[in-house]
Amino acid sequence: MFLDFDGTMTLIDSGVHLLERLNPDGAWVAVDELYGAGAIGSRECLSREWELLPHDEVVLRGVARDVELDPDAERLVAGLRAGGAEVTVVSDGFGFYAEEVCGRLGVPVLTNAVDWSTGTLEFPNLDRCCPCSSCGTCKQAPIKDARRRGRTTVFVGDGISDRKAALLTDVLFAKDRLAEWCEFSGVDHVPFDTLADVYDALCR
Repeated sequence: MFLDFDGTMTLIDSGVHLLERLNPDGAWVAVDELYGAGAIGSRECLSREWELLPHDEVVLRGVARDVELDPDAERLVAGLRAGGAEVTVVSDGFGFYAEEVCGRLGVPVLTNAVDWSTGTLEFPNLDRCCPCSSCGTCKQAPIKDARRRGRTTVFVGDGISDRKAALLTDVLFAKDRLAEWCEFSGVDHVPFDTLADVYDALCR
């Protein structure tokens, strides 16, 4: 079971929230539009946007903590585990907030990382063997690993960075931009609005 973080586990995208709050001139919007149009990959997008933020750990963590979890996130994780699922969060964002939240929930997370001593955004979960090799965190790689172990894979996501995972997973729950893309591209998916919908589908 794989869960996207920003906009899926959380009510809003924590990266967008940071940029809106801490890059008030909106320079990040042009970068985000390039990513949305497919002109750059997520790794380049994140690297450019990271340089528009202050690399102050206290400030960044404080602003990120404004972002709320979906009210049913903890219940979903508990229900999935009770049913025997392996639960992993896969996030292609700035990483530190996903790590903080998932650490509190006791859920493993694959995401990007910040070296606070240098203020550098790092990508420990990229996959240079992937045909695109442009993502910060490769969301296909853990799905491939799970399928090789004979696991049925379920992915829950909402955004552009989830598209490649959507093409590989056995069962896909999608909302917002991911659901729109699935409908346009003819990708089978289960629409959802909140994690309560996912809980009802998988845990009841």
